[in-house]
Amino acid sequence: MKLPRDVSANQLIKALSVLGYSIDHQRGSHIRISTQLNGQHHETIPNHSPIKVGTLARILQNIARHHNVTVEGLLSQLDL
Repeated sequence: MKLPRDVSANQLIKALSVLGYSIDHQRGSHIRISTQLNGQHHETIPNHSPIKVGTLARILQNIARHHNVTVEGLLSQLDL
């Protein structure tokens, strides 16, 4: 699995809106997004451009685990 490179926080948040994620609030350079789909889930995204690959991998793993899909399956749903 190859993660996309050069993904900004805004691109990631827009892509995750497909799964019902929306911005809860922002404190400094961190944005908290939440969804009610498949139960309540929150994730914090650094407002960086681009997001570091390791950070992006952790965020995608947490989201994939919440939605009971693989990271590859998640990436196929998102337009990154």
